Amino acid sequence: QVQLVESGGGLVHPGDSLRLSCLFSGREFLHYALGWFRRAPGKESEFVASISWNGVVIDYADSVKGRFTLSRDNVKSTVLLEMNSLKPEDTAVYYCAARGYSTSYIPREYSFWGQGTQVTVSS
Repeated sequence: QVQLVESGGGLVHPGDSLRLSCLFSGREFLHYALGWFRRAPGKESEFVASISWNGVVIDYADSVKGRFTLSRDNVKSTVLLEMNSLKPEDTAVYYCAARGYSTSYIPREYSFWGQGTQVTVSS
């Protein structure tokens, strides 16, 4: 069974940066694509970014393109989401998710989910 544990959330000011981590365990990391989604209060889950099993395909939501960078460390079985120039509208619980090999921006296509980490951007 795949387990995902997110970390790195917190309270920051607009314009600040944060780095979220997702530690993967339980199966062969290289067999899975990883994605990040977020859910703000009163809103539906929103795709943020995803990375394919080999790191070749990386997709971003338009709302974060140019500000967020997703990468994976296949030695540490970890994905990192670097978030720069944070805005109040980035405030949400951020979830890491895994699916086999290829990326997707659709939440229901991911089989495994972490518990989430809160990111709050406020002045």
